[in-house]
Amino acid sequence: MSSGPSVRALQGELKKIHQDPIEGVVINLVDESNFFEWDVGVFGAPGTLYEGGYFKAHLSFPQDYPYSPPNFRFLTKMWHPNIYESGEVCISILHPPIDDPQSGELPQERWNPTQNVRTILLSVISLLNEPNTFSPANVDASVMFRRWRESKGKDKEYEQIIKKQVSKSRTDAEKEGIVIPTTVEEYCIKSKPESQSSENFMDLTDDWYEDFDAYDDDNDEECFDNSDDSGNEDS
Repeated sequence: MSSGPSVRALQGELKKIHQDPIEGVVINLVDESNFFEWDVGVFGAPGTLYEGGYFKAHLSFPQDYPYSPPNFRFLTKMWHPNIYESGEVCISILHPPIDDPQSGELPQERWNPTQNVRTILLSVISLLNEPNTFSPANVDASVMFRRWRESKGKDKEYEQIIKKQVSKSRTDAEKEGIVIPTTVEEYCIKSKPESQSSENFMDLTDDWYEDFDAYDDDNDEECFDNSDDSGNEDS
């Protein structure tokens, strides 16, 4: 197994996420011998349009991570102002750190090596619930969302589409034996990877990168803490 700096960084991040999971998220390696491809499951937060849903996604990391950002793509069909038809999320934190005046983004709003999987996923969760309609990836969804928001929910077209997608995702989750949290208390119980038992997983990560300490997280995010505003930057 490769032990280059990118692999060691990803090993460390995976271990830390297992030790301190992200609320509403489950993560597994696609292949336990390949740290560059991760499967992600995002649960819809209670009290939001996505409540009761389970949305599959994929994280693909470049060989020079963390100097270049990963690609985050939803595999579940998503109707959202900031998600392309391909499932890719349009969010500043995932854009390469280049100076592009045409994009409307400042360089500091883009990816930098201090970011990590945790900040990406928190930004994506924030974006789901608080779309940025100023630079949409899906113009029709953006217009529809604005109508729903400005009518204070009386225009239900956007809401109905999301509810249909949530319902379908719930059916798919049931087929896979995924238990979806339905209350705030259940949502805030931090989920752990499903593919291995905790004991076996920790033994493996300890063997992979026993001395990892370079990518320590300073943030202990509370459940539903939306202080990270990366999801609301122009995309």
